[in-house]
Amino acid sequence: MSDRYFATARREILPHLPERFERLLDLGCGAGATVAAIRALRGAAAPFWAGGVELDEAAAAEAERHCDRVWRGDVEAGAFDADIKPGSLDVVLCLDVLEHLADPWAMVKRLSPLLAPGGRLIVSIPNIRNWKFIWRLFAKGDFHYRDAGLLDRTHLRFFVRPTAVDLATCGGLALHHVGSTQPFTPPDARWLLSKAAFGRLDDLMIKQFVVVAVQGG
Repeated sequence: MSDRYFATARREILPHLPERFERLLDLGCGAGATVAAIRALRGAAAPFWAGGVELDEAAAAEAERHCDRVWRGDVEAGAFDADIKPGSLDVVLCLDVLEHLADPWAMVKRLSPLLAPGGRLIVSIPNIRNWKFIWRLFAKGDFHYRDAGLLDRTHLRFFVRPTAVDLATCGGLALHHVGSTQPFTPPDARWLLSKAAFGRLDDLMIKQFVVVAVQGG
């Protein structure tokens, strides 16, 4: 993975954060850039605790500058959740991490009880139904894994809109929102296509879904 991958703040999820929150866990936190962006958004005076879980040692060491605690190692094998009181978190972030796990459903079921009533699980996940993948597959027979992108060679699971929603809600949470991590805006041609087709083409154009699920509806 490149340094840029670990150090990029995922600002597109900021609008999906609850209006009020004090405790957050970032699963696959990288170098802590997203936590740093959230801290800046909240302001220095606001009480805020953030934890992170990260496999890469160098990224985890950097994340400790921004997180109150960082658990290092494989999220599936680790017992980080044993150190977090059930119902104590306001936000759990899973940004481009669940598709890398052997059993992402089991992970969501571990994470969901950690959320307080009204707490949010925010998931970003690639969309295998994107037209570029479909074109390469059917027109060229191309299903070659790559170093990054939809066919990242470390992706173990693939999702479309309904299965991404099923994943985020499999731990008993209620669906709050599902859409594109990068909503279409004018003058982007995809915005025009979306409007002209009344949204029916959206799932072919979306590269990555953001799914927000809430504890207790």
